[in-house]
Amino acid sequence: MSSEEKDTRTRILQTTWELLESNPSRSLKMSEIAKASGVSRQALYLHFDSRTELLIATTHYVDDVKKLDQRLLKLQSAKSGKEMLHRCVDIWGNYIPEIYSVSKALMMGKDSDEAAAAAWADIMGCLHGVCEQIIQTLEKENKLAAHWSQKDATDFVWTLMSIQNWEQLTTECEWNQDQYISHVTHVLTDTLIPK
Repeated sequence: MSSEEKDTRTRILQTTWELLESNPSRSLKMSEIAKASGVSRQALYLHFDSRTELLIATTHYVDDVKKLDQRLLKLQSAKSGKEMLHRCVDIWGNYIPEIYSVSKALMMGKDSDEAAAAAWADIMGCLHGVCEQIIQTLEKENKLAAHWSQKDATDFVWTLMSIQNWEQLTTECEWNQDQYISHVTHVLTDTLIPK
């Protein structure tokens, strides 16, 4: 890919990100994205075969810009499953506010928009994979409470750390970030790891 093509692709991703953030309650059309990006619809489709591909690529672009992979490296250096769990709550819980606008747009559109649903599933699939890795580590260390299966424990962590729960607690219940991180960490630790 030439540098000009790369610049155009980046401009399209940046524009899509900005459009998602500016009006999360409506579905974006490819023609609108092309116009805002300063490219033709044909040029847009040369870079992205479909809206689904574009929305998924946009979420990955946001993660790249915000250096999510570098943040997640802290999980790999954790000395135990418990430490991984605590770090994950801290990393993800503090990342949600940074991606909330884009996530909200995808959440609002996922029931009626196939492309938004696919992009949402991609984000949540990544989080589920991290949760699964943590639970597998706790299981290998014989630290997972006996009444939990790996699947149920993974699903529980994944659900408790969902963007919807963060939204409910910080918006509706008016928790601040410190409260959110502290309470979620304690609930997960106390529930999953026997004393």
